[in-house]
Amino acid sequence: MITIKGILDKVTYQNRENHYTVAKLRIPKISDPVTIVGYLAGVVEGEGLEISGKWVSHPRYGDQFKAQSYKVVLPATVSGIRKYLGSGMIKGIGKSLAEKIVDYFAENTLDIIENEPEKLKRIHGIGEVKKNRIEKAWNKHHSVRRVMQFLQENDVGVYHAATILQTYGSEALNILQHDPYVIARDIPQIGFPIADMIAMKAGVQKDDENRLQACLIHILLSFEQEGHVYGLKQEVFLSGSRTSGVEPDKFEQALKALTDSDDIKIQIDDDETKLYLKRLYHAESGIASRMKAILSCVKNVASLPQQVGKDKILEEVLTKIAVKLSKEQLNVVTKVLHEKIVVITGGPGTGKTTLIRALCEIFKLQNQKVVLSAPTGRAARRLSEVTGKQAFTLHKLLGFDHESQTFEKNFANPLELDIFIVDEASMVDTQLMYCLIEALPVFASLIIVGDTFQLPSVGPGNVLSDIIDSNRVKVFFLTKIFRQAKQSPIIMHAHSIRNGEMPDLQKPGEGQLSEFYFIENQRPEKVVETILELCSKRIPQAFPHIDEIQVLTPMHRGEAGTINLNQQLQKVLNDSKGGIAAGGITFKANDKVMHLKNNYDKEVFNGDIGIIHEIIKSENKVMVDYDGRIVEYDILELDELALAYAISVHKSQGSEYAAVIIALTTAHFPLLQRNLLYTAMTRGKKLVVIVGSSKAMELALNNNKTALRLTGLKQKLMSV
Repeated sequence: MITIKGILDKVTYQNRENHYTVAKLRIPKISDPVTIVGYLAGVVEGEGLEISGKWVSHPRYGDQFKAQSYKVVLPATVSGIRKYLGSGMIKGIGKSLAEKIVDYFAENTLDIIENEPEKLKRIHGIGEVKKNRIEKAWNKHHSVRRVMQFLQENDVGVYHAATILQTYGSEALNILQHDPYVIARDIPQIGFPIADMIAMKAGVQKDDENRLQACLIHILLSFEQEGHVYGLKQEVFLSGSRTSGVEPDKFEQALKALTDSDDIKIQIDDDETKLYLKRLYHAESGIASRMKAILSCVKNVASLPQQVGKDKILEEVLTKIAVKLSKEQLNVVTKVLHEKIVVITGGPGTGKTTLIRALCEIFKLQNQKVVLSAPTGRAARRLSEVTGKQAFTLHKLLGFDHESQTFEKNFANPLELDIFIVDEASMVDTQLMYCLIEALPVFASLIIVGDTFQLPSVGPGNVLSDIIDSNRVKVFFLTKIFRQAKQSPIIMHAHSIRNGEMPDLQKPGEGQLSEFYFIENQRPEKVVETILELCSKRIPQAFPHIDEIQVLTPMHRGEAGTINLNQQLQKVLNDSKGGIAAGGITFKANDKVMHLKNNYDKEVFNGDIGIIHEIIKSENKVMVDYDGRIVEYDILELDELALAYAISVHKSQGSEYAAVIIALTTAHFPLLQRNLLYTAMTRGKKLVVIVGSSKAMELALNNNKTALRLTGLKQKLMSV
């Protein structure tokens, strides 16, 4: 590893969340500053830095020094200290006051401010208030330096250190020194290994109960990341043993302590001991008990302003939305009117959206207030488009507060409505469903619409399937595929995949056009090459607009993952010059981009796709067009954007595109599942092209892994 020293001359870019930084370091006796890249938390221009790392070569920006660790080098000479304090870097110390302090304490100045600030009151003009202000400003400025130094001494990488700083701010050092295992709860992915490293270095024993408790919480959080709501005790103990290096039976006392403190809930069913994190147990139990309460309030149809018979339903729907309901659809609409909670489920082409539109018209006729919702912004917009009525994201409807991570609407402050319709319900996880149903007035009705064969929620649980399988609510299974849908190879092949059957992969006859194509390519690099040709030459002949074509792939990494595909597609699809670099991506005008997290200030949400309208390089700004609405990002906010020529199948849920290209190779093996392939197929409206191997297709069809999620909602619903 190489170490270089210098003065931080200019911070070109810094991500406020993870502290990834691009900066210029001025090194003595070298005329041009060196470009530094890496996770540099708490550095400011003018400070001395000692950075360890290695030289790397960027294809566009040339030689750069990649930082792996660093420390702030405080000046040691009187002249250096005078310049440092007089720079205004420490708020409360201006140039004249800096002169007085350095004249009095000389080379001991910085040590006095850091360790004996009371002595500052010896200087004329510094009283208790001024001293406190200087001490507070110094600590705020140098808290990051202290944390980074502590973590690096404990072999914690700079990237993870930045995550810890983001989570705890100025309290980070105190937490790390006194109870590092706290971070095992708060930062699931990295918390326990880092806390353990620090604690073991400090002399904590392997069988220390605090350590074993943190390990158990860490294991259950890991299970949650995989979609499970609970873990089986034996499996949790074995996993904890592998992680901690102690025997499984050593965890008994730690588990007792965690159940006594109510951090973990135990449920015993059929000789199986299930371990729940408290919030997930309460969420599952809350869904079951709230559903029971709503179902117990029988719907009084007779009290409605107008009772509607079958003939009136047919007439009203035909008049308002120009659709003649099928016998199956009419039966569903008629019965839904009498139910408190219902589920409407079915595959593509079975008329779920038509039913929503029809129900809205009938409820309107009865003067009932209907609210439409969906889990994501994209799904809500699509619901609005197909129904012609406003739809909301669940988070917006429930009044999510980003700061407190809580919802405004709840049991004590319920929603004002009569009918609550939730579309794309397969995407709703356990905790969101709990918040949703808690905010529902007990007199209201809930209509849950979704396709159980779609990918399950990113969060824990299998809510839609569990509600259906519990037999506690009325479920309407739509099975009839309508004539126009039967003529669509996309829909028919999707139903084959849903049933675990290999679709017909034969090419259409010479001169014939089809909605579905399979292009056999065994090698990932050949898959990429074919996708580039399809997107740049062939498909644009029928779908010329960039937002009509969407490439989907199961993974982010690898040759046929989103990262590489986006880089390659940008090269062939966007010849715009210039651009602005951030986080390893160069964004250019006309790029297709995706917003990565909910931003309530900008009213842009996770998964929203737009086109870069303009780049104002002189102001470090990027303007993105979201369906005609221009949203401004400064360079520090570009970590919220990613290229979206290719996106993951998970990110595509709730959306539809005119043309979809699916990359499917055996290299995607860890994520090849039947419901993933089914979800990808059903995103395409007019054209679906699968590029990959039939072997990968077989692997996906034979893997129905979703059923393996550990959830207890079905049993709880059945028992209430």
